[in-house]
This record gives sequence, C-alpha cells and structure tokens, in this order.
Amino acid sequence: MGENEASLPNTSLQGKKMAYQKVSADQKAPGHSQYLDNDDLQATALDLEWDMEKELEEPGFDQFQLDSAESQNLENSETADLNLDSIQPATSPKGRFQRLQEESDFAPRYARSAPRSNHCSFCRLLKILCTATILFIFGILIGYYAHKNCPSNATPSGTLDHQLYQEILETIQAEDIKKTFRHLVQLYKGEDDTEISKTIRTQWTSLGLEDVQFVNYSVLLDLPGASPSSVTLSSSGQCFHPNGQPCSEDARTRSRQDLLYAYAAYSAKGTLEAEVIDVSYGTADDLKRIKTMKNITNQIALLKLGKLPLLYKLSLLEKAGFGGVLLYIDPCDLPKTANLGYDTFMVSLNPGGDPSTPGYPSVDGSFRQNRSNLTSLLVQPISAALAAKLTSSSREGTKNGVCSPLELPLTEERIVNMQVQTVTTFKTVTNVVGYLKGLTSPDRYVVVGSRHHTASGYSGQEWASSTAVITAFIQALMLRAKRGWRPDRSIVFCSWGGTVFGNIGSYEWGEDSKKVLQRNVVAYVSLHSPIRGNSSLYSVASPSLQQLVAEKNNLNCSRRAQCPETNVSSVQIQGDANYFVNQLGVPTVQFAYEDIKALQGPSFLSEAVFPKGATEIEETDPVFKFHETIAKLSGEVILQIANEPVLPFNALDIALEVQNSLKSDPPSTPRLLALASQLRESAELLQSDAMRPANDPRERAPARVRMLNDILQDLEKSFLVPHAPPGFYRNILYHLDEKTSQFSILLEAWESCKSLASNETFQEALSKVLHSIHSAQVHFQAGLDVFDSVSNGKN
Repeated sequence: MGENEASLPNTSLQGKKMAYQKVSADQKAPGHSQYLDNDDLQATALDLEWDMEKELEEPGFDQFQLDSAESQNLENSETADLNLDSIQPATSPKGRFQRLQEESDFAPRYARSAPRSNHCSFCRLLKILCTATILFIFGILIGYYAHKNCPSNATPSGTLDHQLYQEILETIQAEDIKKTFRHLVQLYKGEDDTEISKTIRTQWTSLGLEDVQFVNYSVLLDLPGASPSSVTLSSSGQCFHPNGQPCSEDARTRSRQDLLYAYAAYSAKGTLEAEVIDVSYGTADDLKRIKTMKNITNQIALLKLGKLPLLYKLSLLEKAGFGGVLLYIDPCDLPKTANLGYDTFMVSLNPGGDPSTPGYPSVDGSFRQNRSNLTSLLVQPISAALAAKLTSSSREGTKNGVCSPLELPLTEERIVNMQVQTVTTFKTVTNVVGYLKGLTSPDRYVVVGSRHHTASGYSGQEWASSTAVITAFIQALMLRAKRGWRPDRSIVFCSWGGTVFGNIGSYEWGEDSKKVLQRNVVAYVSLHSPIRGNSSLYSVASPSLQQLVAEKNNLNCSRRAQCPETNVSSVQIQGDANYFVNQLGVPTVQFAYEDIKALQGPSFLSEAVFPKGATEIEETDPVFKFHETIAKLSGEVILQIANEPVLPFNALDIALEVQNSLKSDPPSTPRLLALASQLRESAELLQSDAMRPANDPRERAPARVRMLNDILQDLEKSFLVPHAPPGFYRNILYHLDEKTSQFSILLEAWESCKSLASNETFQEALSKVLHSIHSAQVHFQAGLDVFDSVSNGKN
C-alpha cells in the first residue's frame, strides 16, 4: 500500500465536519438546555420560524450532491475513491432565514400594517388604559426579540458542557493516584485477591458510587506446580530453570516465585525429549522453509514471541506436527532500556473466559467440560538468557552497534529434555461492578474497565496502575454527582478479575448478561495497562470513535511542550476489551503510554506478562503525571459519550476504513469494491441527510434523537464474522498491527493458500468480508429509510 493511501484516514479525520458535531455543540434534548425550556412562547416562535423557512427555501437547495466519479462503473472499479470533496456539510435552514431578514424586501413582505386611528369619542380614561396596554405589550415584544436576536449574550450549551467536563477533570490529581497506587500495592499478598476486591468495593462505595457489588464465578485456572519447570541439555546433562540459571537449590530458593510463574497457562503437561528447531517467529513462510530441510514431527520449536498472535502461531506448529515449544522474546525486539535477559514471563493459551464453560457463563448448574489443557503442545516460556545458551549466542548480541537477533543454525543439532508441570483447579474469580445511573437514558451504558490482581495470578503491579486511574476518575465524577449532576447515560465501572488467565472475569460477566449488554452498551473504555513506557501516547480506537479520540490527542498535544506522534489506530489490543469488541461489536477506546521502540518493534509482545514491580512503575512515572493524563483523556471521552445528546460516532470513518482495507494485496473482487463504494455513499447520506434534521426544533424530541442513537450504536456490529483464526479478532475492522491496513482474515487466508493447491480458504474469507460489508450497507440504508419515512409522514 502506498504512502499516500495510508495517510487517507488521518486526512479524513482532519477534513470532516460532521452534522452531528453541531448538534452536540449547540443542540440539547429537552430537559438539558436552559434556552429551550424558557417558555412556550419561544417554542412557538421557533416552529413559526421553521415553517416560514420551508416556504422560502429554493427547490433542491438542500439536496446532497454525490461525487459523480463514485457513482459510475462501480463494478469495474479496481479501487474506491476516497476523496472527501464530495461531502458537503448540510446548510442550516435557520442560517438562510437569518440572511433573509437582512434583505431589503424582507420587512415589507412580513411586516403587518399599523392599525388605523378610529376617530370616535372615547373617554379619556379608556385612552390612557389602551396606551398603557400597548406600551406593556410593546415592552414584552422588545424584551423577547432582544433576547432572541442577541446570541452573543448567551452561552451555547456545548460550551457549558465543555466547562462542566473541565471542572470534573480538574479535580483529578497525580498525587491522589499515587497514594491509591501505593495503598493497593501494600495489600498485595501474592495468593488471594479477596482483600484487594474488598478494598476496591469499599473505596468506590465511600466515593458515592451506587450499587457497588461483587460478581463471583467459579472457574478453571491453570496454576504453577510445586516445583519449577526445567530444560536439560542432553549432550552435557546441564539442567536450567526457565530464567537460564542452573537447577541448583540456591537459585530455586532465591527466585522461587519468579520461577514458578514462568509458565504457559493451559499448556499440555509432561516431559518431551527431542531436537530443538529454530522456527523464528513461526510464520507460514518460516514453517514452509523449515519443512523442506528438517523432519519436524514431534520436535521442539524454538519460537519468538511477536508479529502474529501466539494462539495462531501455536495452531500452525501443532498442525505441522511439533510436540513442544520453547517461547522467548528476542532482545532485539525490546527497547534498549529493557534489561530482561534473565527475566521470566507468563502467557495464557486461553482465548477467553472459563475454559470449562466455553461460550456460556460459569454459574451454578452449568456443565463443566474437562479441559485441563487447550493445546497438545508442551509450551514453556524461557528467558532470552536461556535462549542464548541454546543457540550458543552471546546474550548481548551486538555487533558494530547493531543488535543481532538470536538464531540457531539449522545445521546444528540441539537435543533437550523439557519438563512442564502445572495444576488445574477451580477457583473463585471476583469482579467489582458499580453504577452511576443516567438521567435521561439510564438503560444505555458506557462501560469503563480496569483490572485487579487475581488469586494465584502473577500479574506484576500494572493492575495497581489500572485500578488507581479508574478510582481517580470515579472520585472526580462523584464530587460533581453529589451536587445534583448526572450524565444522560449510565456509566458502569468494572474492575475485572482473572484477566491474566484469559480475560476470564469480563468474559463470564459478559456471557452472563449478554442479551442486556447487546442491547444497552454503547461503548467500552479500557484502562487495562495505562503505563507501559513514558515516551509516546498510544491511542487505540475503533473506527467510529477515531475522530473523537484524535481531537483529544491533539488537545493534549497542544498542552505539552514535546509531543511525539499520537496517531490513532484500530489494532488488536490485550485485555478485557476483547469481549466487548469481538462478542458485542461495541466501539472501544484505550489510551496508554508506551516506549517508542516498543511501538516500532513486533506487535503482540504484550502477550507476555512480566514481573513488573511497583518501584519500576514509579521509575517510569515518578510523579504520576502520565497516570493523571490517561485519567483525564479517558475521562473526557467517557463524559462525551455518556452525556452528548447524539452519540459522537462517525459512520463515514467506518466506510473509509473498509475502502482502505480493500486497496492492497490480497486482491479484492470488483463486487467487494462496489459494495464498499455503496457503503460509503450510504454513510455520507446518513451523516448529512439523516443527521441534519436534528437541527429542526421538532427533531429535538427525545424519541427522534433515540432513533438516531440506536442506528449509531449498532454501526460496528455488522463486522463481526462467525469464526476467525485463533488469536484473530472476530471484528474485522481491527488490524493485526499498524504496519498493515488490510483485513486480517484476508491476509491470513492469502498467506495460507500460497502453500495449498486450492484457494478455497481465501474464497471463504472473501465471502465473510463481503457479507459483513453487505450487512453494514443494509443497516445504514435501513436507518436512512426510517428517517425518510418519518419525514414524509410529517409533511
């Protein structure tokens, strides 16, 4: 894909001025605006003004003009035109009416003639009474029109909202976040999350949050065994722990916890002695190359984490016939400041939820499947130091200032004995859930999620950052709520348990309440791991929310002396947003700080859970200013989604994302390109003709705004495919990384079909994409038809 093409979505964000933005800034539903509810006289005047404008507007003036280049030869088009010049913001009829008032012939046309004098004999008292009455009425009219025609003395409702948001967010202080963080870390006992869950509930309740409750599930966890796993070189008999240290009693005693938690949850258990074969990142090309040179059946793969989802790479290795996997992170893929040579890590092989109840909640009476392992492979994470010993490479791996990746030559033979032992058992996972009920739409939820430490789960201290940030925003929000304010929509705060084992807490809660959540959730804001570095603000948002997030990024950038790139992308992320993105099709947002080098390296390195202590987090953000920034950015997005009359979602950005995803290899069919062009046309109409009537005073009725919001809320649900490769998002609007813009399932199928005689897999993936685009087109068109029917019924 060309450089210009890649930049188109960002250009569209800057160039578009959507009709609903004006609604959000200037129009409020009844019950919100201090100007709309003054008296019946003003409402009557507004309706009269609207009717007069209908008489005066020119025929065809408001018809939306589509770019003719897009409406011709759609079936033969190889690419879809992404030019936004054809999008014309709707012209407000109110603006035309005001201009007519300034014309010279306007007053004579509508002015009423003065009453003629009636020269009859009235008593003087009656004359005085009539004069006083006229003066009184004249004074009322002067006051009314002076108030109406002097908007400079009034504050727009959008400005009031912005001031309110700033008042709430200004109370978020870095020092408060730091205190909460340190308090949580002190409660960490390493074995149980009961005290932490109780502390979170107590604190949220004391802040004023309503109906804060525990939601518990008994789930199957895969925990470390009584002794660490090991890797033994058959040639020398040397035994190593996963961190690369010899299997001595002293080493085991010094770092027992780290060694125990260097494991892959839900891996197969047992012992395997076989040859180690370096498969690099384990891509389809890597395996194709190795198969021509080695017998890989029941051998042990030396695999680097990154570039592709781990579950997908393991599925390829399992299908190829491997028996075991030694998993590591190449030092060249990490920032230079990350000294992780002897650090061990944990990964989970669970795609989501309780493995014993796949697809349904772990409630009393549920059937429990026997799934102690989710793969036939023995999987063992090892440190870079041990990987260097297995490859006979220098741990530093630097030549002439350039990092040299670890590599085991195919001509060399390494026979090792790997031992993996873990224990599966049922444990209770606790979610803490609290509510701030909405004022006008309490049945619409903005879900905000953080995570806390899980029983027997080794998750470092990042959970404390996550919990401290969400608590700081709750505190700021409830200070305002105690003074009588409430958002339009309900805000649901969730602290998830079981995240490190495969987002178990969020999946079980989602499966338990799926029907309600499908109908009611409008957005999910993730605070999964807010501080992973300190050099770059990293924002991920679904296409419908990219414009809103870009505005917040730019505002934050203008406040900072140094601001690196803050592009917004739709890529797969780790954490509990997974359920909301892939099972519900809910628009999602996540802000985080990262190291630039980490962003430039391979994706999916964050699948590894490293032991990151509280002191290291405080070294990354010593005064907790980054924590404060994340809290305020996330908080402002939450407030806008929860409080704007019309949801700030962008249908056109979804259509542009679809077109952009079809412009490069793998090849797309003319039918796909034609559908994508039609989808864009419908999105343009939806954001102009369908949203524009919200400027009509009659459109401010809650029922009409609710209709529009229902359409916007479901924009992304059409892009959920029934099945996706392991580790891939079912929501095809999200890409594997920022370097690729194509649909992920098409890329995977295209790579797979290269080594197959048939392209049936690729054709199936094309069909999934085509069905998704068609489904979205039907949804957009149905929304247009609804508004057309309502408009025709009123005329």
